[in-house]
Amino acid sequence: MKIVLERDVLADAVAWTARALPARPTVPVLAGIRLQAADDLVLSSFDYDVSAQASVPVTTEEPGSALVSGRLLAEISRSLPAKPVHIAADAGRAVLTCGSATFTLLTMPEEEYPALPEMPPAAGTVGSDAFATAVAQSATAAGRDDTLPALTGVRIEIEGDTLTMVSTDRYRLAVRELRWTPTRPDLSAAVLVPARALVDTARSLTSSAQVSIALALPGQDGGAGAASSTGDGMIGFEGAGRRTTTRLLSGEFPKHQSLLPKTVSSAAELPVSLLAESVRRVALVAERNTPVRLAFSAGQLVLEAGTGDEAQAEEVLEADFNGSDLSIAFNPQYLLDGLSAIDSDTVRISFTEPGKPALLTGKPGPDGSQEFRYLLMPIRLG
Repeated sequence: MKIVLERDVLADAVAWTARALPARPTVPVLAGIRLQAADDLVLSSFDYDVSAQASVPVTTEEPGSALVSGRLLAEISRSLPAKPVHIAADAGRAVLTCGSATFTLLTMPEEEYPALPEMPPAAGTVGSDAFATAVAQSATAAGRDDTLPALTGVRIEIEGDTLTMVSTDRYRLAVRELRWTPTRPDLSAAVLVPARALVDTARSLTSSAQVSIALALPGQDGGAGAASSTGDGMIGFEGAGRRTTTRLLSGEFPKHQSLLPKTVSSAAELPVSLLAESVRRVALVAERNTPVRLAFSAGQLVLEAGTGDEAQAEEVLEADFNGSDLSIAFNPQYLLDGLSAIDSDTVRISFTEPGKPALLTGKPGPDGSQEFRYLLMPIRLG
C-alpha cells in the first residue's frame, strides 16, 4: 500500500475512527485501526459493540491494507506538520512520512481482525445539527451506573415522522421530541441506545447536513457478517463519509409517559441564565449530596443552602410565580443539568403536589407544545 493524503484529512478521519477503540481490548488486534486503500482510504475500528468507519479522498499509488495501533496513529496524526502525508505499508510495518518527520509502525495480523457488521436497513434521515442538539438534551438524565445498564441508555421511540428520545436515572427524566423523515410513514419502533455512544456520534456527525439512521431490531437479520452484533439489535448512523454502528441495550425501561404531570397547581418563570448563576453561587456552601432549597412566593424566589452548623448562603431573585407559596429542595447539579439543557432564555418550573417532581420546560412552540421536558425529583426536607 502506498498513498498520499492531506494531514488534516487524516487526523480527522483517525480521530473519528479511534472513538470505537476499546479501552481494554480483549484481543490485541481490537486495539488496531485498519487502513484499506483503493479509490478512497477507508479507516475502520471495532470492539464488538461499536464499529466506526471513515472514508476519505486519497491519492493511491498502490492499493492495499494495513492494521496498525489505533491510539498511536491518533497521537501521531494529531502532531504532524501541515504537509501532505505519505503512508507506505508492506509485510510487518507501515511507514508514515510527513515533511521531515518519519514514523515506522509495526503492523498487526489482519487475518485475525473480525469482520465489521454491515449497516442495518435505512430507517430515515434527520438534520445533523438538530439531531446533535436533541441528543445532548435527551441524554441529560442518563444514568452512569453500569450495574443498571438499561438506565445508561437513551430510549428512542419512532412513530411516523416523530422521534422521541428519553433518558432517566430514577432521580430525573429528560424527554425530547424531534421531527425527522422516515423511510416509511407508518414506521413504529422503540430501541435503547447507549447514551455515551449516541452523544459522541451525534456530536461528531455535524459536518454533514443530514444524518442517516439505520435500524435492525432485536431478532432481525442485519445482513451478512452482522449476526454477532444484531442478536440484541443494532442502530447505525451515517453522514459525510462516516458511519458507525452500536449494539442496542436490552432490559426494561421505565414507562415515562405516566410520570409526566397532566395538570399543574403552580408555576414559576425566570431567566435561565440568572437562575443557573444563582444556583451555582448558593451551592458553593452545600456539602456533597446536600440540596439547594427554593422558596417561591408572589414575585420572588429565595434560594438557600447550608445549615446553622455550617456555612450558609441565601439569594433572592425576582420571579413570575402563580400559585400558593411553596418550598422545595433539589440536588443542585441535577437542577443545573436541566437548566443547561433548556434551549430557551426562559425556564418555566411547574409544580403539582408537595413532594412530587417538578417539570422544567422552555418557551412553548407556536402550537403550545414543548419539545424538551425535564422532570426533577425533589429532596425531602427535614
